[in-house]
Formats: sequence, structure tokens, C-alpha cells
Amino acid sequence: MKRTTDVGRRQMLKQTGSALLALPFFSLVACDDGTATEDTESTGTSETTTTTTEETSDTSTTDDTVAWASGGTELIVSDYPDDSLFAGAAVCSLSLTEATTEGPCYFGVSQTEDISAGRSGLPMMLCLQLVDSNCNPLQGYLIEVWHCDSDGVYSGDTTESDDVSTFAGNFCTGGDAAAEASTWFRGELTTDSSGRVNFKSCFPGWYRGRTIHIHFRVRLEYGGSDYVVSQFCFDDDFAEEICTTHDSYVDRGVQDTPLASGSDTVFPATGYSDYILNIEQNTDGTLLAYKRIMIDL
Repeated sequence: MKRTTDVGRRQMLKQTGSALLALPFFSLVACDDGTATEDTESTGTSETTTTTTEETSDTSTTDDTVAWASGGTELIVSDYPDDSLFAGAAVCSLSLTEATTEGPCYFGVSQTEDISAGRSGLPMMLCLQLVDSNCNPLQGYLIEVWHCDSDGVYSGDTTESDDVSTFAGNFCTGGDAAAEASTWFRGELTTDSSGRVNFKSCFPGWYRGRTIHIHFRVRLEYGGSDYVVSQFCFDDDFAEEICTTHDSYVDRGVQDTPLASGSDTVFPATGYSDYILNIEQNTDGTLLAYKRIMIDL
């Protein structure tokens, strides 16, 4: 059976995407000074190649000497980078950006670091740091993420969740039996003393009408009020590279709604660079994606 969630998505996404949540303002803060780092200190951090994406640029640069890994998160053998990863910004804050829609494919899950649930693709570290408006790290906050798999399909096993009010069922899973029995690519962690959470996942695929994206929310406790609900995205050039060369994505080809098309139903037609994740390639061939999130308390 062909796995697809295209039918009806574009119409629903136009409706949900236009209804921006009335939440406090926040900022996605640039974390990269435009140069790749090679950290070999005794902290156990891994070396990275010079694959980077700047928040202020729509281009990505890749180092062809290392092939992208293909498989599950067990291929992530590099250590998480230390907090200096987030320290390259010249200033702490950018202009504040409104939150985006939660979307119709959310339901709550338990805490976990590896959110892949055995799915494969381009293995990805997702490292996030939460700070306040003075750039001080915020400890004890919940950061939740969710996204589709390499085929553009969301998991749909809601039996253990008590927060399913917006989940659109078949619209999200496409009626795929494996998806309906799984909770892949969903997770929630509590920020540490550095305001940090680290997830192990895989680069998401795409579905019709949306650029490739990762949802996230920030709150102080499960079921509590949100500080922000929004989404991350990826540079168009990088997304095209993975979708046209990586064996887990090439069968579906290039996404139909790149950021530059101005047709995405959630991200703005211009000024979307604040939402783009910074990326690097780990020496094990896996992807490192990272971002600093600022919330105004």
C-alpha cells in the first residue's frame, strides 16, 4: 500500500495555518557565528565537519567527503556538543516572532530522549537551548517536539495519551497501520541547568502543501499553559540535497513546497529565516540540528 497523507491536507493546513495562536512572544535566536567548530576538549564533545546553515541565509554548505548516515538512531555515536554550540550569536535577541499553529497532528507523549521508536532515515541530533530575554538559561521547563517520518507520515497511537483534542487521526497517519500503532517522532524533555534538551531523531520527510518542519512547544509543566507553540524548518538547499540524494528520501523526491515558494501554509512568505534550524554534520555522518529559543517571561 502506498503511504500517503496528501489527500485533504492542503485544505486543512490552510485553515489551521492561518489561525495563529494568541500566545506570548518569543524569539528563535541565532546560535552560529558562521564558522564551523572543532571541539576536542576533555568534555567528550565530538568533532564536526564544516556543514553549517546560518539563520540569516537560505543556503547550506556541505562537505562531500563524509556521506550522510542512513539508518536508525543507533548510528549516532558522536557525543552531544557542549553548550558553546549556542554561544556564537553576536547579540542575544532578535526581533520577536509570533507563535505558529499547533497543527492537527499533535498528541501528548511521555518523556524520552530517543524519539525515533525504531524508525530510520537520516539520523539526527536535535539540540535546543531555552533562555529568557536576558539570555539566561531556563531550567525545569518542558520542551516537546513532534514531526512526521521520512515518508511524511505522523504516528497515531493515542491510547496512552490524555491530550488528543486536536489530533486529526487518518488525516495525519494516512490510514497506515504501522503509524496508527506507533508514537514515533514524539517526545518531551525537561531543560537542565543550561536550559538544554537533546533529542535523538531522524530528519523528517515532507507532505503536500508544507515545507519540511518540526513542531515544538514550551511550557512549565505537563498540561500547563504554553509559553510558545511553534515550528522549526530547514534551509531549502539542504532539504533538496537530502530529498534528492539520500536513500531514505530520494524515492519521494524534492518537497513540493520549499520555503522560497512563499506557499507554505504556516511559515511567512518572507522573513522566515528565524525559524530555520542551524545544522552541522557529525563525523559519524549523522545530522546535528540546533537552535536557541528565547521566551519573554
